[in-house]
Amino acid sequence: MTEQSTELQVQETEKQEIVEEGAERMRERITFLPRVDIYETNTDIVLVADMPGVTAETIDITLEKSILTITGIVEPDPIQGYNLAYAEYRVGDYQRSFSISNEIDEEKIAATVKDGVLRLTLPKAVPTTRRIAVKAL
Repeated sequence: MTEQSTELQVQETEKQEIVEEGAERMRERITFLPRVDIYETNTDIVLVADMPGVTAETIDITLEKSILTITGIVEPDPIQGYNLAYAEYRVGDYQRSFSISNEIDEEKIAATVKDGVLRLTLPKAVPTTRRIAVKAL
């Protein structure tokens, strides 16, 4: 009988740092690009972003000129009475931008955050058909 070896393959998923050349940052902190899943239903587009360490108070979401920008601030939480000897996890802020189409109802966008996971619901605009009256001159 041939012995088969089954290995668990782990893919390293290091957080991707944002590097902006020529841009001036307001904070002297490292900024990461959060990983995002995007789902579409018949009525909504749902964005789910992993942003560990953020809270509802430290997330800022803006929509300007069809650009949706998500910014999350994370403050390090050092353990009292200890000095960090080794770290594999880097703490930093998050920022990500998306272009959205005019098919989104901008007035009804909703966001929630729980355990460092941001969930943005972008409702699709209901297409309207309107009859336009023509007047004789």
